[in-house]
Amino acid sequence: MRIVGGRLKGRVLKGPSSQAIRPTSDRLRETIFNILAHAYSDPVTDARVIDLFAGTGALAFEALSRGAGFACLVDHNDAALDLMRANRDALGLGDAAKLLRKDARKLGAPPAETFDLAFLDPPYGLGLAATAVASLSVGGWLTKDALVIIEEAAESEITWPANLSLIETRRYDDTQLVFLRAL
Repeated sequence: MRIVGGRLKGRVLKGPSSQAIRPTSDRLRETIFNILAHAYSDPVTDARVIDLFAGTGALAFEALSRGAGFACLVDHNDAALDLMRANRDALGLGDAAKLLRKDARKLGAPPAETFDLAFLDPPYGLGLAATAVASLSVGGWLTKDALVIIEEAAESEITWPANLSLIETRRYDDTQLVFLRAL
């Protein structure tokens, strides 16, 4: 696993030692960021990014490599937090990447500053995306017009709150990417 683009391109990320953490593949991550750059006029540069179910932190670190200004990586799994911390430190990202131990489905009160770009990559097929995106959106964690990308199993049904609007859904093998916009 490595960073596929930007100033940290080619840098290796430490991967999980168990099946409990499933990182987004290099190929799918590259696809996501190509879509963002070409179909959405580069919402990454200078963005405040939040990565729910962050696992290894690969999506957030990729965003920082490509010019995001700040990333908040959220996971409640101690092994994931240790892995994200090791990757953040190895990449020299320091304060640009904050780690937050929280259940993505119960985020609570929003931080002082909200987020322009959100990635959600929950464990596939467990129905976690709906409650997490609701916690993020209804809880006030997103800016107006924020872009939300959910990665989930292709056959999974995903619902979202009324203050988010579906832009598109794309399928890649056994994965779907759902693109939403905050209203």
